[in-house]
Amino acid sequence: MNTGKTLYTAEDIEDALCRMAADILNSRKDAKNLALVGIHTRGVFLAKRIRQQIANMAAMDVPAGEMDINLYRDDWTGIGHQPEVRSTRIGFDVNHRQVILVDDVLYTGRTIRAALDAIIDFGRPERIELAVLIDRGHRELPIQPDYTGLLVQTRKTEAVNVLLTEHDGVDRVDLIAG
Repeated sequence: MNTGKTLYTAEDIEDALCRMAADILNSRKDAKNLALVGIHTRGVFLAKRIRQQIANMAAMDVPAGEMDINLYRDDWTGIGHQPEVRSTRIGFDVNHRQVILVDDVLYTGRTIRAALDAIIDFGRPERIELAVLIDRGHRELPIQPDYTGLLVQTRKTEAVNVLLTEHDGVDRVDLIAG
């Protein structure tokens, strides 16, 4: 159901992910210590897609994990008495790795702050970077993406909805008026 204005199509999303994967590869001379960690929910699917793009471009199998950050959020008590906690699966040692956190939309930066806290609980990466499909601005924390698929100018009252086939049955980015 489309309740807003469609900003990007499946083709736009695919092109953005391809560019992001190329940028990730081009930003380093050696990607052997690289790992991707998708933030639930849609960041997990995006991390898997970027992983596949990297495999297609560089014939490399980059490890990928998934992370739930709900218990690390600074507003978790405001999102319900019992926040939904999904699985965190990181099947590799994060120590001395170049970890790229992957999320669908970067807005205030609070989700990423929580993800940074969570990943540090798994070890001490050599470097942590951020890849987001959509950067919509309006930061409350000093967090910026290293790899951005698409920029969207929004008002604070608007919302950006990323829909992905794996979860929503369609690939699309919508702007919802608020």
